[in-house]
Amino acid sequence: MSKIVLKAGKERSLYRLHPWVFSGAIAKKDNDIQEGDVVKVYDHDNEFLAVGHYQIGSIAVRVLSFKEETIDYPFWVERIRQAHHTRVAIGLATASNNNVFRLVHGEGDDLSGLIVDYYAGVAVVQFHTVGMYKAREEITKALLEVMGDKITAIYDKSEGTLPYKAGLNPENGYLYGHTDNFIATENGLKFNVDWLEGQKTGFFIDQRENRSLLEQYSQGKNVLNMFCYTGGFSFYAMRGGAKLVHSVDASARAIELTNQNVELNFPGDSRHEAFVEDAFKFLNQSHDKYDLIILDPPAFAKHQNVLDNAIQGYKKLNRKGIEVVKPGGIIFTFSCSQVMTKDLFRQTVFTAAANTGRKVKILHQLTQPADHPISIYHPEGEYLKGLVLYVE
Repeated sequence: MSKIVLKAGKERSLYRLHPWVFSGAIAKKDNDIQEGDVVKVYDHDNEFLAVGHYQIGSIAVRVLSFKEETIDYPFWVERIRQAHHTRVAIGLATASNNNVFRLVHGEGDDLSGLIVDYYAGVAVVQFHTVGMYKAREEITKALLEVMGDKITAIYDKSEGTLPYKAGLNPENGYLYGHTDNFIATENGLKFNVDWLEGQKTGFFIDQRENRSLLEQYSQGKNVLNMFCYTGGFSFYAMRGGAKLVHSVDASARAIELTNQNVELNFPGDSRHEAFVEDAFKFLNQSHDKYDLIILDPPAFAKHQNVLDNAIQGYKKLNRKGIEVVKPGGIIFTFSCSQVMTKDLFRQTVFTAAANTGRKVKILHQLTQPADHPISIYHPEGEYLKGLVLYVE
């Protein structure tokens, strides 16, 4: 196993069990290290610190263990078993009205670089590092060993998540089995999950609890679901008794999936209408039409160097939403940008609200659900932030 030695003083974050080693912290490393190799990390005095995957970039090592252990098949089995036990403990893996959950959440499950989402027997895997990609056969076998007959297929969707410069030329496809069933159930509602062509792994599982909260606020309301993707918030609102629900997305494919999902749950229901439209253009035409608005845009900032632009985008969007919602209306607003902290997001929404001159109250502060756990040693894992606002 190759060796990396840190500069003096740079071991402190690893003593705090943070799972990343940054390239600037490295004093020296073996010459033959290749991206994706398993490496041992030592401090300046040659004391062992951690073992992990080496990668090219600002994050040079993603730690897998702070013990001096071999990263082999039993290791993958044990880590995936621990992740599954967590989902059993929180009641998701055994719920009768739900067969959708995140099984592995990167650093939150001590598996930095690996995401596994479970949809009604299909595990959709995303490898975010070369090291995880190289271990895909063992990870596939480990998933099957842990989950048994609960898995009918494993689909690798890593074309868009692996480093382009690594030259892996990955292709999405089944690692195990095959299925023609794309219907999954969340809290008793059916979803057509497009893991073949859809965003992320095919569905935004992380909004499950926030959708349930929205359902409680929807009775008798006119609801606008901006950036609807496949319509998750829309049919929770319909089940909650909304008077009408409008779903908006710039993607025609997203609107097609939204309409399919509405038909799965509420066939022929005239309360719903979907629009392929630019968000700001639609909001500009929506003054005093809606009692409840959902603002759940894609990440405006994936990297720190574009954070300022993202802040302006969130300000503009939230100002417009606050301006157009009916008096006494409610707004569910979110950011899934990891570099946008919850305090910064709240400050950004505060500025947007102040610019409208309307009275705004915070009813709820929202985050990701328990199957997207945040390691207490890795606060960067808290990527989803949300506020429920009451606008007078």
